[in-house]
Amino acid sequence: MIVVGYTAGAYGRACLEEGIAQARLRDTELLVISAVSEARGQRMVDAAEIAWVQRELAATGLRWKLSQPIGGTPAEELLGAMADPAAEILVIGMRRRTQVGKLLLGSTSQYLLVECRKPVLVVKPTDEHRRPPSDLSPVDEAGELPYSGPEIEP
Repeated sequence: MIVVGYTAGAYGRACLEEGIAQARLRDTELLVISAVSEARGQRMVDAAEIAWVQRELAATGLRWKLSQPIGGTPAEELLGAMADPAAEILVIGMRRRTQVGKLLLGSTSQYLLVECRKPVLVVKPTDEHRRPPSDLSPVDEAGELPYSGPEIEP
């Protein structure tokens, strides 16, 4: 299983793309986690972007699951997923932060790199990822909200 840490925007899209590529390469399923920590004031990924993620995943033909836990820190959620024996690699993005920002807020990516006992792949967005997808809409062509797809076992 490939575990992807998803956040809104270019970093999330880069992680999703690489996670899909890794799942195909390894012939395994994909778990995408978009975790939000209310204590850290993080915002949830909006419905339109989650719908876009679901459509992207559904188009892959892979077995996948999208999880949106609220409350725990993203690092806790991702490390918990990586504790699963089936988890092979963690795909995350890393934002550029100032030294003061790192000191005051910490760095989830840095923490994951140090604490995860399995391989961690850090990706950066390209200019392509920085452009919002043209089909960033909460509904599909038929006007329906997306389904969760062929999920992997919990």
